[in-house]
Amino acid sequence: MPVADLARDDVVTADAEASVDELASTLKERNVGSVVVTRDDESVGIVTDRDLTVRVLAAGIDPTDTTAADVMTEDPCTIDRRAGFYRATELMSEHGVRRLPVHDEDGDLVGILTADDLTELLADEMDGVAEIIRAQRPPY
Repeated sequence: MPVADLARDDVVTADAEASVDELASTLKERNVGSVVVTRDDESVGIVTDRDLTVRVLAAGIDPTDTTAADVMTEDPCTIDRRAGFYRATELMSEHGVRRLPVHDEDGDLVGILTADDLTELLADEMDGVAEIIRAQRPPY
C-alpha cells in the first residue's frame, strides 16, 4: 500500500519565523502533535509538542521571543508518497521518529504520516485476520 493512501493531506504548517507561542496555539487549535516548518512548499523542519516541552518550557526559554527555527528539528526525515507503508515503518525505526512529512516527485509537501496512522492500519488488518480465524474456528 503506498504512503499516499495512508497519509493525511491536511498537514499543519508554519513558517520558520513563527513564534513558539503561535506554534503552541496552533497545536491546540488543530488538535495535532506537530507542525511542519516549510519554505516554498518544502519541509525544512518539524516541531513537536515534545520539542516545545523539552526545548522551551523545561529550558525556561521565553516562548514569545523564540521562533520555530530556534526549536525545530532541521531537515526532517521524509518519505515519498509512492513509497510503501513498510518503508515508512523502517524509516521511523531507523530515525527514531513518529512522524514523516510526505513529499511528491517535485519535493513539495503533500501530507504527513504518523505512527498512529500505521498503528491504526495494522490494527484494522489484525481485526480482519481475527474475523477469518473466528469464522473458521470449530465451535467449542
